Amino acid sequence: MKLQEYQAKNILSEYGAKIQAGKVATTADEVEKIAEEFDSMVVIKSQVLVGGRGKAGGIKLAKTPEEAREKAEKILGMQIKGLTVKKVLVAKAVDIADEAYLGLILDRNTKKIVMMASPQGGIDIEQVAKETPEQIFKIYIDPFLGIRPYSARYLIGKLYDNPDLIKQGIELAMKLYNIFVGVDAQLVEVNPLVITEQGEMICVDSKIILDDSGLMKHPDYLKLRNKDEYSQEELEAKEMGLSYVQLTGNIGCVVNGAGLSMATMDLVKHYGGEPANFLDVGGSSNPKKVVKALDIITRDKNVKVILFNIFGGITRCDDIAKGLIDAIAEFKPNIPIIARLTGTNETEGRKILKDADIPVFASMDDVVEQAVNLAK
Repeated sequence: MKLQEYQAKNILSEYGAKIQAGKVATTADEVEKIAEEFDSMVVIKSQVLVGGRGKAGGIKLAKTPEEAREKAEKILGMQIKGLTVKKVLVAKAVDIADEAYLGLILDRNTKKIVMMASPQGGIDIEQVAKETPEQIFKIYIDPFLGIRPYSARYLIGKLYDNPDLIKQGIELAMKLYNIFVGVDAQLVEVNPLVITEQGEMICVDSKIILDDSGLMKHPDYLKLRNKDEYSQEELEAKEMGLSYVQLTGNIGCVVNGAGLSMATMDLVKHYGGEPANFLDVGGSSNPKKVVKALDIITRDKNVKVILFNIFGGITRCDDIAKGLIDAIAEFKPNIPIIARLTGTNETEGRKILKDADIPVFASMDDVVEQAVNLAK
């Protein structure tokens, strides 16, 4: 789950990191009042979950409350990469002497958290990695030991040579690591990490992505989910415990398990087709999940065929088959549906589908190849 900038900065502040004073507003009137309250130059920042806000005109400086109001009127309601700006963060502007990048992410190859730093702040880290990879410095953090001050000192020393800045940087690095572990994050980054003219280190912008699998431990963070950033289908899928991502192809996929879902999509591409979605019904045998899955997929007018690929372990093939029959009776789709059932109660499941004249396959290659042919 992605957090908006103001939400991420609130978490940083809770863990003791320094951020600018700022408040969220949804109208130009509110922006003007906040600017009057701060009595200083402010920066008005659109709050949408995409990058490139500045280039799109979604971040503007204002010297007076009146100017803040004018800038807010232009930002609120604008479209940035397909998302409508409904709220802005009004923050005190800072005098910037230096910008850097500091962030953490999980490296699945080493099975460790990697902390990255770069003196090229204010630029997407992906762009830095592509154009000047030598400007990215890393430390790998042992999950049992956690971050050690000497490791943080090595990394921060790549950014600054001033002892006071190194001290501030070490303290911030430790706090960011605690945030990463404490909130069960997939990503925590500060970009830019600013040094002011007065020598103070401030997190001017931040991005945090929470691991959905860890949200059960942080029920309060569920309230931070911005529903405007999700389609109705994605929200309904989440409520039913489905993992759904819409794509641009024409083969609707209903699969159990993330790994099998990815393998199915790869095989669709291998045979020359294009998947219309990623939809994982998980390990449950709840037929209602199948009904909801078919409901969501049939709303996509690009879908020409629906492919069920079920490997029954915890999931029972006969329950999936019953759910599919119920879904067909309810939604009456007018496109072909084919299935591959193997595993727990596969014989019973295949019989249910065959009796309903739904083609059933035992081979994953055969069912995918047939789906691609039907889509053409």
